[in-house]
Amino acid sequence: MKVKIDPSWKKLLKDEFEKPYFKQLAGFVRGEYQSETIYPPPKEIFTAFDATPVDKVKVVILGQDPYHGPKQANGLCFSVKDGIRIPPSLVNIYKEISSDIGIDVPSTGNLERWAKQGVLLLNSTLTVRAHQAGSHQNRGWEEFTDAAIQQLAKTRSNLVFMLWGSYAQKKGEFLDQNNHLVLKAPHPSPLSAHRGFFGCKHFSQANEYLWMNGLLPIEW
Repeated sequence: MKVKIDPSWKKLLKDEFEKPYFKQLAGFVRGEYQSETIYPPPKEIFTAFDATPVDKVKVVILGQDPYHGPKQANGLCFSVKDGIRIPPSLVNIYKEISSDIGIDVPSTGNLERWAKQGVLLLNSTLTVRAHQAGSHQNRGWEEFTDAAIQQLAKTRSNLVFMLWGSYAQKKGEFLDQNNHLVLKAPHPSPLSAHRGFFGCKHFSQANEYLWMNGLLPIEW
């Protein structure tokens, strides 16, 4: 499998790559790609890390699983490839952004433009079988992405973490709120967005925090 990951992350996570669990995970994932239809494509497994180097991260958004439908997943949480119908959760994210900061809703669900500005769009699990949500959970990815978040939070200061839903909030329980801005809200899925995601104003809060800390705000 050919994977791409920015050298800054490779350095930060070098110990993780050598741990027994990760070697076991890599073997499992390699076997899955050989025998099943797996998303995203191998070269896009680490897109979140490759698109947003450690020193460029400003905001962290945590997702759970990659999309498991054809041509959807592109290695960035909540994001889909150009030309693919915008998924319901991202539709609601766009609605909140429009309400919060008054910008037009984009026509594409591809969030690469966010990643290039310093938004780490990280799923907890980085691979999935086609049409089988959660099929690669509890294989080691969660331990790896936990380590990535912990190392990033220790290495950097004044980051914004957007934790939507109980799963993401549990994953970010250890975060030092004296060193980072930690924003919490219900998940943006149609099942829960009305419980407090709409109106959370996370995007304006993030930009105000970045501005106060001498950083350029994100063009959402």
